[in-house]
Amino acid sequence: MESKIPSRPISSKPNSSSQSTPATTPPSTPDFDVILANHFLTKDDLRKIHVLLIDIAMDAGKMMMAAEHALLTAAQFKNNSADVVTEYDHKIETMVEKRIRAAYPSFAFLGEETFKHGTKLGDIPTFICDPIDGTLNFSKGVPNCAVSLALTLDKRSVIGVVYNPFRGDLYHAIKDQGAYLTKTSTGLQVKLPVQPVPPPMPSLQSCLVAVEWGNQRSGSNWSLRTSVHNALLTSKAEGGAMCKSVRSNGSAALNFCYVAHGMLDAFWEGGVWSWDVCAGWIILEEAGGIVASANPGDWNPTLEGRLYFAVRHAKREEQRGVVEELWGIMGERRCLLPTWRLSIFPLRTSTALIPAQLLTTSLPQMPSYCQNFRS
Repeated sequence: MESKIPSRPISSKPNSSSQSTPATTPPSTPDFDVILANHFLTKDDLRKIHVLLIDIAMDAGKMMMAAEHALLTAAQFKNNSADVVTEYDHKIETMVEKRIRAAYPSFAFLGEETFKHGTKLGDIPTFICDPIDGTLNFSKGVPNCAVSLALTLDKRSVIGVVYNPFRGDLYHAIKDQGAYLTKTSTGLQVKLPVQPVPPPMPSLQSCLVAVEWGNQRSGSNWSLRTSVHNALLTSKAEGGAMCKSVRSNGSAALNFCYVAHGMLDAFWEGGVWSWDVCAGWIILEEAGGIVASANPGDWNPTLEGRLYFAVRHAKREEQRGVVEELWGIMGERRCLLPTWRLSIFPLRTSTALIPAQLLTTSLPQMPSYCQNFRS
């Protein structure tokens, strides 16, 4: 697939509308130039890393496009049958890590498939990789999946690249330099959000909200998740938010990008990991969006916190209003997330359910699960 990817973002005029000043994230940070200097980096270094990550993402996309059906059907699962991994997840992450370590051997690397329990994100420059976000979609031939690559400094994303090769959508951003969507088939590049003067967002009732079902299908967190999803759709007369609708796209990275783009108004998620959101996070921030916690009261979520509520570019008071309305739906309830990850076991390639005996012996107290469904 040929593409015309510019080495740096195109110039664009700042939004001059007094009616829709881009919101900034609540956390305050030291001057970014100081942060860069502390790590012996410059903005030119970031642009070079940005170009490298785009190049790597394009190569990863070629590997995804060339995937063999036989290898996709031989998928494996991690926690359960809704948590799928393919051989291509491992192949792509190996390629990504090799390329990055060759170029920046002193930087840390954190990848989904090589992640070890107990590993913590540090302040040093760290590349974070999700080789295929939306693996279940990928394994089933649903073209809503992406490679997600990011660089963090002081545990915050400063570069993000999210590439869906099946749609030719390349979302990318550098801190303080804007967020962009490049169509790789034509090289056309658009500054995000696509509508610089966003439509009003007075409440959740005006919102199209992304939600995901995750792979934790029992317990209090599952009960809370389904309750929130139901409340988002329920009529005002019955105590719900009556949002326009919900979407389950199967990729947290792309959901963040779709919120940055303006196709979605918000994305509520409790349960994914830093590699799922790190690239999309900076893309959303550079597009004027905010990230609050999925749990009420926390305006300063961390990359490793696993609790995210992403809201698109809008007036600051509208963004806060939507967040607080969603938090109000939750009341006193909170997402309580496990910090462990289970081992990988083979997934049957037939259409039969996983034998109960396998689940009983390998995954104690784990029921068999249906795979995620899309709305």
